[in-house]
Amino acid sequence: MIDDRIAGSPRYRLTRRALLAGGAAAALAGSVPTRFALGQQAKVKLGLMLPYSGTYAALGQNITDAIKLAIAEKGGKLGGREIEYVQVDDESEPAKAPQNANRVVVGEKADFFIGTVHSGVVMAMVKVAREENALLIIPNAGAGAATGQFCAPNIFRTSFSNWQPAFPMGAVAAKRGHKTAAVMAWKYGAGEESVQGFTEGFTKAGGKVVKEFWVPFPDVEFQAQLTELAALKPDALFVFFAGGGAAKFVKDYDGAGLRKSIPLYSTGFLTDGVLKAQGAAAEGLFTTLHYAENLDNPVNKRFRADFQKQTGRAADVYAVQGYDTGQLLIQAMDAVKGDVKAREPMIKAMRAATIDSPRGKFTFSASHNPVQDIYLRTVANGENQFVEVAHKALADPAAGCKMT
Repeated sequence: MIDDRIAGSPRYRLTRRALLAGGAAAALAGSVPTRFALGQQAKVKLGLMLPYSGTYAALGQNITDAIKLAIAEKGGKLGGREIEYVQVDDESEPAKAPQNANRVVVGEKADFFIGTVHSGVVMAMVKVAREENALLIIPNAGAGAATGQFCAPNIFRTSFSNWQPAFPMGAVAAKRGHKTAAVMAWKYGAGEESVQGFTEGFTKAGGKVVKEFWVPFPDVEFQAQLTELAALKPDALFVFFAGGGAAKFVKDYDGAGLRKSIPLYSTGFLTDGVLKAQGAAAEGLFTTLHYAENLDNPVNKRFRADFQKQTGRAADVYAVQGYDTGQLLIQAMDAVKGDVKAREPMIKAMRAATIDSPRGKFTFSASHNPVQDIYLRTVANGENQFVEVAHKALADPAAGCKMT
């Protein structure tokens, strides 16, 4: 049987008029961009919700500058598309966070939602990201619940959980011979979870935490707590402070004459980004973190030189985390050739990504938190210098995450 749809059959024989009409239609169709093609011509919108004022302003600026540096090194585009940056100052103010988050996600319709530093602020961002199915990348805040209880396929973190750098310091302090320790921190999520991590590690290693001192965030008056600490005389003190508050605490601790009698330990946020302000008061301090300035790898050396050249400032851990956020964006957009609507393959690529970071290569856990080495560092000659690996390839427990 001959199929009568073949060309030349009476039923489908084309007239000259029909041919002309068809040709015109085909030409028109060829000239009209598809929806995806239209999307490719539009700029990719990166919504940055970070602190650009207050005690964490320098941190937010370093994250921002390093994201831009990573993308600039790859030609200044993502998946072949130009970029539009939308920057919103979150002021490290949890009460304003829902409004600011909705401004970026709903108002600006950002393709990627990126932020922030303060753990209390980031939880509002997580809530909005889950409600609006926005693709959120966290370049600093370590709130455990973000990749724990409230983890989601559309939420990634390129930094750490608060537990992650603090837990190994507990073992380090015990190894250095301390039997008792006091802890002191700002009374908010990052402080509480850091203390929890240190206490867990210290207790497992045979130590005992004898006193918890809590300071309202972002207060920087520590005299009352230091006076009580001096009378208590524990073997060691673990603290969590960052930014401008960390700079003042280290100088106050040194000024009170406590460093020689009660050794001070912390995660790296005590000294990162503020060493210049702390000066000699910080020399010799031990901290644990997923980065040290003098890590001996080619990516770190190149990154530090490029960041210094671009900004006139020395790179710190916040810049590293911003740089790695940029690297994750590049891998995500390359995987889908710029099609931000291709959500499933993009997330699959992000889950499988290996980031060749200045901190050393790292991957993501099932909860989308970095699996990374934690380093013991000491301050020497105004730098956080590598001492040893305190914990190899440490993954956060991700308590409550149903993706694990």
